Amino acid sequence: MTGAMYSAIAGLKAHMNKLSVIGNNIANINTPAYKKAQTLFSEAIYTTLSAGSNGTTKVGGVNPSQVGYGVSIGSISMDMSTANFNADGDSMHCMIMGDGFFLTGQKPGAGTTANTLTETDAQNLELSRVGDFKFDSQGYLVDGRGNVIYGWVTSSGNETAGVIADADNPKTSGQLVPIRLPLMADGKNPSGVASGTAIYPGIETSGGMNVYPDTAWGLEPASIDSIAIDKATGKITGNMKDGGAPVVIGYIALANVANPSGVTRIDNGYYKAGEGSGKCTAVSIGGAVTAKVNNSAEADAESIHSAGTTTLQDGGLESSGTDLATEIAEMITTQRGYQANTRIITVTDSMLEELVNMKR
Repeated sequence: MTGAMYSAIAGLKAHMNKLSVIGNNIANINTPAYKKAQTLFSEAIYTTLSAGSNGTTKVGGVNPSQVGYGVSIGSISMDMSTANFNADGDSMHCMIMGDGFFLTGQKPGAGTTANTLTETDAQNLELSRVGDFKFDSQGYLVDGRGNVIYGWVTSSGNETAGVIADADNPKTSGQLVPIRLPLMADGKNPSGVASGTAIYPGIETSGGMNVYPDTAWGLEPASIDSIAIDKATGKITGNMKDGGAPVVIGYIALANVANPSGVTRIDNGYYKAGEGSGKCTAVSIGGAVTAKVNNSAEADAESIHSAGTTTLQDGGLESSGTDLATEIAEMITTQRGYQANTRIITVTDSMLEELVNMKR
């Protein structure tokens, strides 16, 4: 009889965990890009009272007799399918139409050579489906929590930072870096460049890393307006406020994960590509960026891959993946399951009471 009680206790725990998942889904019904979770139960352990038999030439076979001891949580999985588009009119807000994640995190440290940044692996960055972007006071593209957004930026086309060598065919660097507005010449630095001119990072010939303007120059981010994000390529463009010259700031990168449902949730709507998710790589929307990874000059160097059919939709964010009608129905059945397990405990308690009172 105590086996029935322990089975019911296991059932209570499992249903409470499922109710916690349902509660979290409902709590995030208005959270942008929230991915709902689904709980599946699994049978727990069994005790075999008698083994099965295949039978003989004289007698038939028998099935095994087993008694189960409750239920456990089999899995709590995420539904990573794309939700509906929630338009808000903000041109800097983007939704991913298809698979993938935005790459976000902290700013990288300084590189081994002057005015460079360390190489960044997409596997070590945080992932997000919320595209609430803006440029901060330092010119970095950041999300609503202040984390920088990674991608590929326009290069000067030379080994040193400066103006674009070929304005009709701007070159994009293959180093994955935080997207930042080009800096603005102050009339003194770089030498010979007019004040107010946009200055772009160069690319090392040997290492392939971006070479940025010397921080000692104290250059400010360029003043750019009419900023737009191209839906098909993730290209960020704008116009210089002083003169209206067009500027290609860079391209937003997406993360391609082998198993999107295997990513691990962390705080504030971010994910990490850890165990279970497989390899995480940075890919280019629409295959717009075709440079070698980290601008490698090796003959067999890998090129930046395309994100396939995935595109962006600007002017809004992805809505929550929670379906309220489904969650309410799940809540009702979970409540009834919990209630039934409590009845098992009360019935078992009554039977134990009768057993104790047999001798009076």
